[in-house]
Order: sequence, then C-alpha cells, then structure tokens
Amino acid sequence: MADYTPFTTHNNDDKNGVKMSDEEQIIATLEDYAKAYCAKDIDALMAVFDADDRISVIGTGQDELCVGRQAVKQLFLRNFNDATATQFQWDWSTVAISGNHALIGLTLIIKLTAEGELTSLPIRWTVALKKTDRWVWIHRHASTASNSQTKGKAYPSSIKMIGS
Repeated sequence: MADYTPFTTHNNDDKNGVKMSDEEQIIATLEDYAKAYCAKDIDALMAVFDADDRISVIGTGQDELCVGRQAVKQLFLRNFNDATATQFQWDWSTVAISGNHALIGLTLIIKLTAEGELTSLPIRWTVALKKTDRWVWIHRHASTASNSQTKGKAYPSSIKMIGS
C-alpha cells in the first residue's frame, strides 16, 4: 500500500488547514488517482470516482469501454496485472468549472514497467467531475496521439475505410 492520505479525507482543506479552491481540489484528485494507481490500491483508486454506479471509463484499448463501478474496477485490476506504473508526469492541463460540474483536459506521461520493459507512455485525458461533499470523477477518457497524422493535418496520412 502507498504511504499517503487520500484526498477524500482532506475535507477540502490542505495540510495547513487552509480551505482549498475548487480548482485546487479538482487538481488534487489527479494526484490521488496517480498515487493509488502506482500503489495498485484499487480501493483508493475507486474512491476517486463517484459512488454512483453510472461512472464510466474509456481507455486506449479497443475493448476499454466501461460503464459501472464493477466494470471500471475490473479494467483497473487488469491494468494492475499487466503493468506497474511508477510515476505520472503531468504536462499541459486546463480546468473548466460550471456550478457543481467540472472538466479537466490534460496530457501526461505514465512511466511504467510492462513485460519487463521500462517505458514512458504519453496519454491524453479528459476527466468529468461533479461536486458532492467533495469533487469526484464521473468519467475518464484516455487517448493517444496518432503517430500517422502529421502536424498541421486534420486526419492520418493513410485512412483505411472500415468495412470495405
């Protein structure tokens, strides 16, 4: 288990007892996710998400379309089995807040070991959150940039028609 206190116990206060802004609370959920993911702590990871069964996750794999707590949990357990993440390196991000809902768009690099190989995986995320007694995730979408699409072009250089 990781040696950390999940954000869910912070009660919107930082370590010095100062009230955190909504944006700071939202950003803190990213760190909570990363710490839980690297520790392979499924309970802490699922605590980042809303307790409602309508949460969803879209991953980068073709079969990674999950709706509901059990499906999301199984996806993460599969991820934990396939690789060990050691660090989430945050890059570009934007946060939009509207009432009790928020959206984070960001890029990151996940450093991990899979099949005995160390690798750095560049990822793009969109995270939708809602505010209950704290900010919780209701949806996370992950993608990777297409390496067949050149900069400044709207589509990949070679488009294959599906079903033809």
